[in-house]
Amino acid sequence: MITTFLNLPRYQKRVISVASDVVMLFLSIWAAFALRLEQHLWVPNQDQVIAASITVIFTIAVFIRLGLYRAVIRFLGDKAFLTIIYGVILSSLSLMVLGYLLQAFIPRSVPVIYGALAFLFVSGTRLGVRIIVNHPRQRAKEAVAIVGTGETGMQLASALQQGTEYRPVMFVSLLRSNHKAMINGLPVASIEHIAKHAQKHGVRRILLALDAESTVDRKDLLKRLEPLTIPVQTVPSMSELVAGQARINDIRDLDIADLLGRDPVRPDTAMVADSLYQKAVMVTGAGGSIGSELCRQILRYKPRALVLFEQSEFSLYAIERELQSINQIEGLGVMLHPVLGSATHRRRCEVVMRAFGIQTLYHAAAYKHVPLVEQNVIEGVQNNVFGTWHAAEAALATGVERFVLISTDKAVRPTNVMGASKRLAELVLQGLAQRQSDTVFSMVRFGNVLGSSGSVVPLFRDQIRDGGPVTVTHPDIIRYFMTIPEASQLVLQAGSMGSGGEVFVLDMGEPVKIADLARKMIHLMGLDERTTGEPDGDIEIVFTGLRPGEKLYEELLVGDDPQGTAHPRIMMAREASMPWVSVETTLDKLRRASQNFDCRAVTEILKDAPTGYAPNSDVADLVWRAGIEAPRDETNEGNVRRLPI
Repeated sequence: MITTFLNLPRYQKRVISVASDVVMLFLSIWAAFALRLEQHLWVPNQDQVIAASITVIFTIAVFIRLGLYRAVIRFLGDKAFLTIIYGVILSSLSLMVLGYLLQAFIPRSVPVIYGALAFLFVSGTRLGVRIIVNHPRQRAKEAVAIVGTGETGMQLASALQQGTEYRPVMFVSLLRSNHKAMINGLPVASIEHIAKHAQKHGVRRILLALDAESTVDRKDLLKRLEPLTIPVQTVPSMSELVAGQARINDIRDLDIADLLGRDPVRPDTAMVADSLYQKAVMVTGAGGSIGSELCRQILRYKPRALVLFEQSEFSLYAIERELQSINQIEGLGVMLHPVLGSATHRRRCEVVMRAFGIQTLYHAAAYKHVPLVEQNVIEGVQNNVFGTWHAAEAALATGVERFVLISTDKAVRPTNVMGASKRLAELVLQGLAQRQSDTVFSMVRFGNVLGSSGSVVPLFRDQIRDGGPVTVTHPDIIRYFMTIPEASQLVLQAGSMGSGGEVFVLDMGEPVKIADLARKMIHLMGLDERTTGEPDGDIEIVFTGLRPGEKLYEELLVGDDPQGTAHPRIMMAREASMPWVSVETTLDKLRRASQNFDCRAVTEILKDAPTGYAPNSDVADLVWRAGIEAPRDETNEGNVRRLPI
C-alpha cells in the first residue's frame, strides 16, 4: 500500500495528504472535547460543528501556505515539523476565536488539548509513513562507521542518511570521554573499543571524516584500523568542499598522504609569492604529474602569464582546460598559453621564452620511469640531458631570471641510466651557473612521488581490485616517498630560495618498505594477505626480483654534510661539480655516441663523468639488444652495427 502511494502522481499524493490531515484535525477536535468533558460518546452541537469545520479549513489553508504539502515525506526534516507546529498553533487560536464569535461552547482547555493532539496526529502520520518507507531502504544500505565527531563527521552522517549507498551506524571518537555517548541518534565508541563495536553493529566500511584543523596522528590512527581488515576510506577535505570540487558524500580511497604517514612539508608562501606574483612563468612538461601540479599551484599565486610547454597534445589539452576552469571560477586573471614543443629543440624553446618574456622557468620535462629509460637509452639521454641543456641555454639567451630543474633521488650514486642522466643534467646546470651570473640555476631533488604516473600506489590499488597478486620486486626494497602537491611545493620553495647552482633536498623522514606499504594497502582495503601460513587469505604478494638498473634503497645526498636553509625541512647538498669546459666536452662525446646509436659508448661516457654511475646490469636497450646479432656492415666507418629497418 505504501509503495502504491509513493508511485502515485504528485498531485494525487497531495490530495491524499490533505484528506488525511482533514480527518486527523477533526479527530483531534473531537478527542479534545471528549477528554475535556469526559464523555467518550460526545456529540457536537451545530455551532461546534461550524467552528470545527472553519478551523479545519483554515488550518489546511495555513499548511498549504507554509508549504507542508510540497515536502517529500521520505526526506521529511526538522523544517516540516516546525511548519506543523506553526500551523497547529494558528489552528488552536482560530478555534478559540471562532468559539467566541459563534458563541459556541468551547472550554478554554479544549484548544490546548486540540493543539497537542493535532500535532501528534498530523506529524505522527507523516513520521510513521517515513519510517515505513525508509526502514527497508536503510537496511539495504551498507553499514559504515564514521571516524570523527566534529563538523565534518556530522555533515557526512547527514548526507549518508539521505543517500542510497551507506548507512551510518556508529561514530568513532578519538577521545575516551566520548565513549558510549549518543550523537544524532548514533552510538559513539572510543577508538580503543572499535573492534568490539564494529562487530556488534555489523560495520562493513570505515570512513575517515576528520576536520581540517584536527591534530590527530593519522599514522597511529591507520595503525589501529589496519588489523580490523575492514575497508577504510575518506571524504573530501574542507578546501575541496568550499571550492565546489567535491561533495561531502564523495567517498574515496584513502588519501595518498594518509599512506605516507607523516605531515607534508609546508612552503613559505610569502617567499614563493614574491618570486611568482605578476611574473611570466613557464613550465616544461606541463602535462605530466609533477608539471601539472606545479601549474595548479603557480596559478594561485597569480603570475602575469603562465606558459604550458608540453610535447603531448592530449596532456596539454587536458591541463589547459583544467587551468582555464580554475582561472575563471576563482577570478585569477592569469594569461594561459598552451604551447606544443619539446625541450630538446633549443630554437623552439628560445622562441617561446622570448615571445612571452619568461622570467621564471620550471623544467619538469623528463623521462622518469627507470625500466623504460633503461630499455630506451638514447631517448632517455636526449630528453633528460640534452633537453635540460637546450632549455637552459635558451633561458640564458632570453634573459630568464630563474631556472629550476626537477631532479630525483635516483641521481645519487645511480645504478640506472635514468638516474645517471638526471645527475648529468644537474652537472650541466651547475656548470652553467659557474659560467655566468645572469640566470639563477637551482635543482630540487626528491624521492618517489606517490600518485604520479608509474607510482606503486595506483599500481598496487589496481592489482588489489583485480584480485591480485600484488607484485613487489624485492622483500627488502625501501623508498622515500612524498605526495605530488608536496613535491611541487618544494620545487616552488626552492625556486624562490636559490642563488645559483644549489641542489635542494627534502628531509623526507623515515623511508618506507615497499612490501609493508603493499600489506597496509591490502588490509586497509578490507582484505587479508595470502601467505603459506594463511592460505585462505585474499591477496598474495609476489616478489618478482630487482629490475635492470634498480637498487634496494635510494639516497638523497651524494655527500654526508648537508647545509640547512631558511626552511626547516629543506636542506642544501654540498656536492662536487664540473667546470663548464669539462661539461661541454662530455656533452660533445655524448652527442656523437647518441648520433651513432652506440648505447654502450653512452653508458661508458655516463660512467666516466662524475655522476657516480655504477650499472648493476648490462645494456638493456631494446633496439640495441635486438641489433647485437645483426651482421657487421664492413663499409660502415667505425664498424658501427647497422640495424635492419
